[in-house]
Amino acid sequence: MSLHNKNAVIYGAGGSLGGAVAKAFAAAGARVYLTGLHLEKVQKVAAEIQASGGYGVADEVDALDEQAVAAHIAKVAEQAGTVDISFNTAWNGVVQGVPLTEISVSDFITPVNMALQSRFITAVAAVKVMMQQRSGVILNLTATPGGTGYPYTGGFAPTCAAIESLSRNLAAEFGAYGIRSVNIRSAGSPDSKVFADTIAAKPELMRSILSTMEADTMLKKLPGMADIANTAVFLVSDLARMITGVTIDVTCGTTEGINYRVGMPSFNEVQ
Repeated sequence: MSLHNKNAVIYGAGGSLGGAVAKAFAAAGARVYLTGLHLEKVQKVAAEIQASGGYGVADEVDALDEQAVAAHIAKVAEQAGTVDISFNTAWNGVVQGVPLTEISVSDFITPVNMALQSRFITAVAAVKVMMQQRSGVILNLTATPGGTGYPYTGGFAPTCAAIESLSRNLAAEFGAYGIRSVNIRSAGSPDSKVFADTIAAKPELMRSILSTMEADTMLKKLPGMADIANTAVFLVSDLARMITGVTIDVTCGTTEGINYRVGMPSFNEVQ
């Protein structure tokens, strides 16, 4: 139980990936405090955690509301004694698949504003508690465009880059207080709800898109939600106590080089 006696606050816990990480934290022994805009979604995840023997408490919190976030963190700190982990995966209003020459200014800049505002608000609220206890981990999540040029990602690419920059600065400013700040960069998980819903609605189109995404990777596959969740558990655990100020790449190698030209070699070719 690598997160035994740890208290984790998760924003956007009603989403499929946020929920997967919440369940993984709970399975590793953490007491998980789940928040989201829609209480019923968060309660569902909390109920699943409780049914598995874990500790999960749900609250309706808008990660863009500074006062609401501060009040919730204060409540958790009072009830639990510490805030050991803060993870934000709240929705950013991303619009993709549109050339930069055609996307509106509003659609381009909205995810940047939403993501930075919510990540700043939640991180600062947690840091104020963590500074007093002189320990804690701030965890964030980005995606492939944070590490390489990726066409038709609109404002999502600068959003990822900005979150990664904020994560580094949090590590630099508060490391002296025993606080770590780390980030996970994912390639997108086909088993997440946003992918699954689109696959169900447009199976032929998504088969082509996923094939292209897989071809871009070095491993010729995409990470599942479990891969992201397992990485998250490691990064917030004491096993990673000397890791801070970095982004851990879980893109199957995509950000180190778009690899679509390389196919799977035959057995004879590798002899």
